[in-house]
Amino acid sequence: MNNKEILNKLYNNYTKSFLPKILFSVFFSLLVAGSTSAIAWLLDPAIKKIFIEKDQTLILLIPAAIILAFTTKGISLYIAKTTLIKVGQEITKILQLQLMKSIIKADAEIVDKKHSGKFISHLNFDISQMTNLVSVVILNIAKDSLTLIGLIGVMFYQNWRLALFALIMIPLASFAAKSLGKRIGKVTTQAQESSGILTTYMLEVFKNHKIIKIFQKENYEFLRAEKFINNLKQRLVKTAMVLVRASPIMETLTGFMIAGLIYYSGNLIIKQELDINNFFSFLAAMMLAYQPVRSLATINMSINQGLSAAKRILPLIEQENNIKEKPNALPLKTTNGEIKFENISFKYNNEEREVLNSINLNIVGGEMTSLVGHSGAGKTTILNLIPRFYDKVSGDIKIDGQSIYDISISSLRKNISLVNQDTTLFDDTIKNNIAYANLDATEDEIFEAARLSHCNEFIDKLPNKFDTAIGENGTRLSGGEKQRLSIARAMLKKSKIILLDEATSSLDAETESKIQEAIKLLTKDRTTLVIAHRLSTVMNSKTICVVDNGKIIAEGNHAELLQKSDIYKNFYEKQLRKD
Repeated sequence: MNNKEILNKLYNNYTKSFLPKILFSVFFSLLVAGSTSAIAWLLDPAIKKIFIEKDQTLILLIPAAIILAFTTKGISLYIAKTTLIKVGQEITKILQLQLMKSIIKADAEIVDKKHSGKFISHLNFDISQMTNLVSVVILNIAKDSLTLIGLIGVMFYQNWRLALFALIMIPLASFAAKSLGKRIGKVTTQAQESSGILTTYMLEVFKNHKIIKIFQKENYEFLRAEKFINNLKQRLVKTAMVLVRASPIMETLTGFMIAGLIYYSGNLIIKQELDINNFFSFLAAMMLAYQPVRSLATINMSINQGLSAAKRILPLIEQENNIKEKPNALPLKTTNGEIKFENISFKYNNEEREVLNSINLNIVGGEMTSLVGHSGAGKTTILNLIPRFYDKVSGDIKIDGQSIYDISISSLRKNISLVNQDTTLFDDTIKNNIAYANLDATEDEIFEAARLSHCNEFIDKLPNKFDTAIGENGTRLSGGEKQRLSIARAMLKKSKIILLDEATSSLDAETESKIQEAIKLLTKDRTTLVIAHRLSTVMNSKTICVVDNGKIIAEGNHAELLQKSDIYKNFYEKQLRKD
């Protein structure tokens, strides 16, 4: 995407809808330009009529006109700026919502391959740069361009030869700014990358603070933090230095300009070709023109910063998911919830090795099927393919005879509940965490799900009961309590298909016994696929499938697999030793 395409997208998608407000701001920018030019012009009659001709009739009128000009400038500038500040914040909101929507709806694989810290950096750092491009830059271009045009008009009115001399400064300043503009895009990108790395690191520290303490790595992590923070500091300093590099260039150019102007105008005054009042009015106009010239000369750098950020943000907002449903996809109609894998093969993007290879599996509707096997065998991948978190490379998966690739994704996932190995909870109350499965659920339904999953045993001991906030990812709860909440949430959904990924792996023997009772209620007459390392979970299964290296190498009940599968027999013996 080149710069022209980006600017077109920014205008059509974000700026165009705010055009009336922008034009409103431009109108007041025009008043700023007119009042600034009036201030410079008023010095001409002020010096000539009051100081030279000593005309008492204008001694009050001209100062009053100057006060009016300054007041008009101040009020107009305030209205122009506040209008575009509001526009800028609206655009920020739109960009942040679009980015969040893109992240929330993104394929699991897209989110998995990028650290959350990078997304946070995009949400804060990059969007602020883009907002600056479509709000502040617009104001500065409008205000400063109009002001400069007005002041140049005053300069030509006073003396066209001096005006031509002064105009030499503009192309020189523009040339300097253009070279700096190319540099600012590069250093801004580097600063954003460093910001993302630091945010990523900070999230890792918050998540692993207990590990840091137990392994006594505080000093090690402090040194790492110092390295990342110092790197960001250096990038930000470099960015700031490029931005202020225009200052000495502009000051030097201005010095040469004023010196040359005084020399040239001095000669004109000596030759009586220029009056002193015209000179001071011209000088005032030129000095007032310094700020807009400098602003316009450096605007190129702000534009490049915004374009650099847009090149990172717009692809994220516009990215298309690989997992799509067919046009006019029909809703899933479940009867007994039978799931069939037909020659399913799968591999992750950019990987040569197939994680699953020609999987054929029949999960009987209304019954429990277990997957056992070594870590990395492909069990979790089989689970993730059913709700289409990932899509197969080849083959088909059918639920009650309907291909999941022909039905709508929303109706598919509506019929599936999931309890993960790594329990995921929100920083909210217990009640809201359970109700997340069904926001329309009544309190009685929430309380019943909590009771069936034995959550009420610990909830009743909490000071605020169901209204207790559990902290980030449930940090105020034990592992078993979090797991029970997760099961209560799955119960509340009342879906036809239940996926349990090592759902009891975090529980002690006593809690597990209670959870097994809850799971029996949860899975009664429902199609259930379980990944479990616990023998008790597997023993309740109608069918057990042994997965190894992406293939199902054995299938049957407990007794059958003890006879024909060495992997299952080894799994069983290890569980017996544990128990």
